[in-house]
Amino acid sequence: MSDSLVRVYQRKSKSPWDDCSTFLLLADIVDTNTKTLGFSRYIYLHRDAGGRQLGISVSRSIQEDLKCEQYIDAINMHAVLAQYIEDISQFCEQYPDDFESVFGLPPDIYMIVAAAFWAK
Repeated sequence: MSDSLVRVYQRKSKSPWDDCSTFLLLADIVDTNTKTLGFSRYIYLHRDAGGRQLGISVSRSIQEDLKCEQYIDAINMHAVLAQYIEDISQFCEQYPDDFESVFGLPPDIYMIVAAAFWAK
């Protein structure tokens, strides 16, 4: 994949936060050879200029599954992330360099800790 999972905004986001970038935590991999992504199911982590996590945005299919809104603030996002920990882990492990450049650890190690924290 030539594109990074990090997207830095070129203009104001539609999100309710003062965010400047997102990190793609989950999407459909349509073609494993080319790592072509589909977006019928996705989770984006929204971050401010300092890299702080502000919340997540989720696809319509996840909204329907969980009966939630598109934008979920940082206080409430862990419950949603916990529901999709396996899928997020499998997705992020396909992009270890992007993941480690943002989170400082390989996805498999990070997810072990995150699963315990998110499940609280």
